[in-house]
This record gives sequence, structure tokens and C-alpha cells, in this order.
Amino acid sequence: MPETILIVDDEEPVRKTFREWLEGADLGCTVRVAADAEEALVQANEEPIDLAILDWNLGAGNDGLHLLEDLYVFNPDVVAIMITGFAHQATPLDAMRMGVRDYLDKNQDLNRATFLAAVRRQLDRIRPAKRERQLHRTLVAFREAVEKILPLVQSAAILNDPVPLPEAIRNLFRFLQRTTGAGDGVLLARCYDPQREPAETCRAYDADGRPLSGPLVPFARSLAGSVVTLQEPCAMEDLDRQAAGALELQPFERGRRAVLAAALSVAPGTQVVLELFDKQDGGAFTVEDRRLISAAAEFGTEMLRQALAERQTRQVLFDAVGAALAASETLAQALPGTAEQRLEQPPPPSVLDQLREGLSAAPAGAADAAETLRLVEAVRVLALRHGPAAVEHCTRLVESVRQLLDSVSGLANEEPGTGRR
Repeated sequence: MPETILIVDDEEPVRKTFREWLEGADLGCTVRVAADAEEALVQANEEPIDLAILDWNLGAGNDGLHLLEDLYVFNPDVVAIMITGFAHQATPLDAMRMGVRDYLDKNQDLNRATFLAAVRRQLDRIRPAKRERQLHRTLVAFREAVEKILPLVQSAAILNDPVPLPEAIRNLFRFLQRTTGAGDGVLLARCYDPQREPAETCRAYDADGRPLSGPLVPFARSLAGSVVTLQEPCAMEDLDRQAAGALELQPFERGRRAVLAAALSVAPGTQVVLELFDKQDGGAFTVEDRRLISAAAEFGTEMLRQALAERQTRQVLFDAVGAALAASETLAQALPGTAEQRLEQPPPPSVLDQLREGLSAAPAGAADAAETLRLVEAVRVLALRHGPAAVEHCTRLVESVRQLLDSVSGLANEEPGTGRR
């Protein structure tokens, strides 16, 4: 949204002139005017004010600094330019204390060029800071929404999972063992993705759907790899004797008499092989058993696709949510802090330059202006963080140091203004 500039001055010609200057400069801002503090607060309540151009003396006992304090309630990030005909009252120290970012003297340097230059300087600071605050608010809202939704997604994943992967494997083997008479079975899953490290991962599950631990033979040299290559059910007898050359048995295949295996085309890059071992009656796997495992492979393929797709979809969702939360947290930490924290930042250079110039004009032998400014800034931040009590304590401490030094140097016995003891 465009920035809103509020002009507050009790003189109608001044308000009109300032408004014409702003609107003629095509700054892309909304310009509003108010004749007094009460009208200004009504305007601030209706629309956030980004830049306030305030008259130092608003009449009826009001001044721009007090109005700025009230405007701060509506928008803690409001920036102000003070217009004054009383330069001796609107000191740089007042501006530094209240957070005024610039001020112009009606009797000296106030004209269209200096006025617009001051406004443009502040808009150049306001706009990026405003974008950062908006981004920060968006990130906070996003995090709050995700943190509320995530438990619901996790609960739905549990309640709406029709075929969990272990149950799908268990049901498939239960059917095959009953129809073929096999005594045991294993499902071997191989996933290949050249973008990952390692590119190939293999996992084995027993007939109850539980993962099998231990190292596995590389898929290309395994019995399952041969079955995938053949693309049809395969039956073998006396495995230990037939395993030779390029074929290598998996740990769960060794010592078996016979195996009946079939491949399931679950997904690109994913091969699944069903292996049934040793018929309970001691016989060999028949042609009918091959037809059964082939039919079961077609049925099992669809069931496993659903189970794996459900799991992968949820994992992608959880990974995306986790990445978004991490990214928002990192970005939020990199943005400026709250309005109260930004108050602790040093005043703008224009304010410090004018204060430094005044301090440098002090009589010879006075303290260095830069060191004096450091002390003033330290006290200002102390007041912001810890309140008047801390400043009072600091004042007492400085007075104690002065009394000690006066006593040591003998200045405490001099008559004020005479230099005589």
C-alpha cells in the first residue's frame, strides 16, 4: 500500500502549501492534513500514518513532540519531520529523545526544495523498512497457520491411512502362503535415484511386514535383479547349488530349498520382488503356483502403489512444511527487530551532526564532542531499556564522580564563578 503522509499545522495556508508541494512531486503517497492534535489522532485512528510532518507549536498549549507521542500509540514505526519557527526550543537533543528523524526551520531553510528533499530522505528509509515489517508479519502468520494445521495433517495421516505399508505386505503374504502352501516369504524393494547419495537403496521385509536388518547383496547381482530382468515369475530348486557366477544369494535366501519369485512394477525407479520359500509339504513350486503369484503380483502392485504413494505424499508434505518453517525462522531472525528494539538504534546522522556542531562550539578545554555524544547515547538507551530509575541512578553516579574529582583537584573549595578559594 502507498505510504500515508500526515501534515499537521494550525495555519491553513501552510497546510495547503505543503499539500500542493507533496502532490505536485508525484511521490506515490496518500496525503492527509489536520489542523490540530485532535484531528490528527482521528486521522491516525482511521489509517496508519507512515510519515508525520508536524508543526512544533500547534496552539492551545500543544506541541508536535507531544502529538508524536500520541501518534506512536497508533503506529510504533511512525517517522516524523518537525517544522518549527522556534529553533532554540526544538533542539537536536529533543529530536533525538523523541525519535524525530528530521526538522526544518521556518525562518531559515524551509522552501519547496528543502521540504521535498527531507520528505524523500525519510521515504527512502520508510519504504524498505515497511516492506521488511510486512514480510515479517506474513512469515509470522504463515508459521502460526502451519503450526496449527500440522497436527491436523498428522492426525489425518493416521486416521485416513487405508493400507499402511506393513499391513499391505502382511496381507499379501498371508494370501500367497495360503494359496501356494509356501512356508515363508520376503519382499525386497529397490529404489534408484541418481540425484541422491547413495543412488541405490534396498530394503527387505519379512512376511509380517517388518524390516529385516543386516547388509544386502547389490541388487544387480541378486536373484531379485534377475527376476526383474526376466519380467516373469521364476521358480528355482536347491538355491545354494544353483547360485554361482554372477548370481549371489541374499542372507535370507541362503539355506533355502526352493524359491518362487515375481516382480512388481510399483513406480519408476522402484522395483519390488516377492519371494516365497519352501512349500510346507516339501514339494516343488508348480505351474499353478506361478500363475497364482503372477496374479497376486498384479493385485499387490496396485495395493503397494497406493500405500507407497500415500506415504511419499505425506513425507513430501512434512518435508515441505519443515523446510518452510525453517526458512521462515531463518528469515525472520535476519529481519530487524520490533519497533521498541529499533528505538535503541542510534539517531539519524542529520540529528547527530547538528548536536555535534553545537557541542564543538563549546569553550576550549571542554570534552570532545564525539565522546559526549557517546555518553548521551548510552544514557538514552539506558532510559529506553530500564526506565527513569536507571537514569536517576546513572545521574547520582556521575555526580558522585564529579564530587570526588572536585575534592581531589581542590575545585570543591573554590567560590563559584571566581576561581578563588
